Amino acid sequence: LLYTIKFEVSYVSPIFTRMFCGLKRKKRKTDAMVIAVPVDNDILEEDYEPPAHFSKGRRASVSAEPLSMEDDITNDRVIHPKSDEQRKRLQNAVKDILIFKSLDQEQREYVLDAMFEKTVPSGEKVIELGDDGDYFYVVDSGKLDCYIKINGEEKKVLTYDNTGAFGELALMYNTPRAATIMSTEECVLWALDRTTFRQLVLLTTMKKREMYESFLNAIPLLQELEAYERMNLADALVTKHFSAGEAIIKQGDEAEAFFIIEKGTCIVKVTDRFSSQHTNEEVEVNKLERGDYFGELALLFNKPRAASVYAQTDVACAVLDVSAFERLLGPCVEIMSRNVSNYEEQLTTLFGEQLTIDDLRR
Repeated sequence: LLYTIKFEVSYVSPIFTRMFCGLKRKKRKTDAMVIAVPVDNDILEEDYEPPAHFSKGRRASVSAEPLSMEDDITNDRVIHPKSDEQRKRLQNAVKDILIFKSLDQEQREYVLDAMFEKTVPSGEKVIELGDDGDYFYVVDSGKLDCYIKINGEEKKVLTYDNTGAFGELALMYNTPRAATIMSTEECVLWALDRTTFRQLVLLTTMKKREMYESFLNAIPLLQELEAYERMNLADALVTKHFSAGEAIIKQGDEAEAFFIIEKGTCIVKVTDRFSSQHTNEEVEVNKLERGDYFGELALLFNKPRAASVYAQTDVACAVLDVSAFERLLGPCVEIMSRNVSNYEEQLTTLFGEQLTIDDLRR
């Protein structure tokens, strides 16, 4: 079970690469994707009528809708009304789903508007192996079992317990469902129709890739990556904004992310415990600009931050969390490790004695 969950989550990052780069894809054994999503376990207090076009049964074959970079994702907007309580639960359910993280706030609202609530009784098959895909689902509450075909027999491989999302692969690749998902108790799901899913999620990812392409290609560190690996990286990056004077990371803090500066200027400071004055005040040791990166050493060596980084101007950073850093930047580890000696030379020049990065953590 643990292997299956790890296998599914690790598949999320390459999915867009395989779809848009024409890479040959091996046949998948399951259509389920597990994402840890905190949810509200309260059962619906209000009845909700699903859209008239929603069908429980098997549907006719469909062809993939063509997507163009010129498409306006706001065209033909789909809106399913929701109460404040419903919208709050929906926002909580989707907040940690990776494929939605590239959406900006406005696009995210379009997604929420287009999703509708569906109550599923115990024992019902939400999706069935071999069926055509028409909806993507997010679990709000309840338990569902996932079955895939192994050696000609359907076997249970995991259980969704009040969390998770499934059904995206058939929509992305226009292929039949590769798994059966069955409820084991009454469940509340959120469904997103095929067309809206493709337009809002996939098209946005295409545009995000276009935005990051030239930026990532110009960073020397990332030249060690293949083109498709840089696109995987673009899928996982999240842009965060910092105001002038704001601390982005602090010396001594635990490491949670890696940062690449998209725009603006940052300054790097360390606490002065080594000069003759021993002021314990912060001393500037470096300045960083667009294309520079920071935060990698603490992640590489699993140690606290050795320096603080502040936004000198308003700054935008492309941020990669620790799990994605470990998964996607493996080819760059040797280069980043070599940077340790460069940093230590700067410290020696600044404080007049031989210092190591570890000295800053003591």
